[in-house]
Amino acid sequence: MIVPSNLLPSWLAVLLSEKFFNACIIHEEERKNEKNIYCLDCCISLCPHCFDPHQSHRLLKIRRYVYQDVVKLSDAAKLIDCALVQSYTSNGAKVVFLNQRQLPKNYRSHGKVCITCDRNLQDAYLYCSLSCKIDHVIQTEGGLSQYLRECNSMAPPDPNSDDGLRTPNSVLEPAGSATSVRTSSGSGGYGELGCMSLACTATTEIVRKKRSSLLRAACRPVISPVLEISAGRKKGTPHRAPLH
Repeated sequence: MIVPSNLLPSWLAVLLSEKFFNACIIHEEERKNEKNIYCLDCCISLCPHCFDPHQSHRLLKIRRYVYQDVVKLSDAAKLIDCALVQSYTSNGAKVVFLNQRQLPKNYRSHGKVCITCDRNLQDAYLYCSLSCKIDHVIQTEGGLSQYLRECNSMAPPDPNSDDGLRTPNSVLEPAGSATSVRTSSGSGGYGELGCMSLACTATTEIVRKKRSSLLRAACRPVISPVLEISAGRKKGTPHRAPLH
């Protein structure tokens, strides 16, 4: 279900439909011109070079996680009730997805799933994104008024900071779960960290062997060349002076 924009406050309707991390047209010649800041008062996305005129406004930092738009849970909770929306850990901070993600082909749901889009979830949650919760609440309750929070001010983010902006697609760790080590092909089941450990062990063994060889060479008794020559000579028959 796609929620009609007239059922949402304007800042939320634009937030869920805006395309972030595109190059800013106004500052297309500048470096770091991706639009990763959302002005809640003007309902527009900003790049770091657009930041100055909006410093006194409520600004929300948008981040990228597995190539999707996310916001910090602590920031989102100031604007809307985020209860039962699954959070993920990205660069040490808990984040939530803004929009529903497209399910891959041949996707099979099992266990606990999002009640809006059937994506797999941990047991403690009902929704995989903010938009999934919004869709379900409006469909079942007809409005969002009791879920919206009054936020009159929000600390301005650092527009030039890359903290938490991007996370590789290979990482998807639910909040509170242990980090898993993925096994790479040809690693014998040890994974990338296992391969590094094996390499370190092999290097240590080589160093140990070299040290042992040096120690044996240092402890070997040194024989003087003069002594070696003397020891190598055979004693001959003694010659006495002739008697007269």
